[in-house]
Amino acid sequence: MEQARSRRAQGSAESSAESDGAPVCRVPAQLGAGDGARERSAAPGSARGEHTHSETPIPGPRVDERTQRGEPSAAGRGAQDGRPVVQRASVRRQIVDALRTALVAGELAPGEVYSAPALGERFGVSATPVREAMQQLALEGAVEVVPNRGFRVVVRGARELAELAEIRALVEVPVILRLARTVPAESWAELRPLADATVRAASSGGRVTYAEADRAFHRAVLALAGNEQLVRIAEDLHRRAQWPLVQGSAPRSRAELIADAAEHAALLDALAGQDLAAVQALVSKHFDGAS
Repeated sequence: MEQARSRRAQGSAESSAESDGAPVCRVPAQLGAGDGARERSAAPGSARGEHTHSETPIPGPRVDERTQRGEPSAAGRGAQDGRPVVQRASVRRQIVDALRTALVAGELAPGEVYSAPALGERFGVSATPVREAMQQLALEGAVEVVPNRGFRVVVRGARELAELAEIRALVEVPVILRLARTVPAESWAELRPLADATVRAASSGGRVTYAEADRAFHRAVLALAGNEQLVRIAEDLHRRAQWPLVQGSAPRSRAELIADAAEHAALLDALAGQDLAAVQALVSKHFDGAS
């Protein structure tokens, strides 16, 4: 009873003070779990532990509504209201892919040193994502760090490429032979467009285009084994075998690329017919040619 009378008296006093124009200092009540959630949702611009009452709200990154609905994002077109839009693909990943392409194309020469600022200017980004991308390529064995200078593209000899081809054969050949015994012909027929794509890429003579089509075909074949780790490891070995070029050696000719691509179609024929001897001969020749 005493508490009720006290609250009524306090409310009456506050009402009187407000009507007189005098400021009233209230002690905020403790928030419950539901109240806290409502307060946070009502004030998205504020952060817990920060003083924001006199600061201009900073628009935070947002996910485009099209992305939430599964539609193409507006990131490539730019946000209409000037607010930043979260892009799914990281800058670092894009730079890694661009550097890998440059390696395959021979634009980054073996033995040459490249600085992160210079490459950043080339790609239109700061040096930081380039430096992070180069660190990734260093882990993959494509470049090596040169203190205070940048990154040197690794020089590879014929022996290293032969070793990579041997490792790829040890990983892929047993799997392909097992798949030849178990996978039905219609599943191999579904990979025919990928084999045809390698032929078209080889005919164009573009090393980068062929390298991508070649990896896509091998990746699809191995994916039928249902082992994601196998596909990831084989993909990494395949990429390493494609770049950088051996110093002083000529890149594979258009005729060599066409011959390599033709083996994909022949391999599918042998796999569909479960001709194990032909499969064994084709994959052995294919990896020997890769070295």
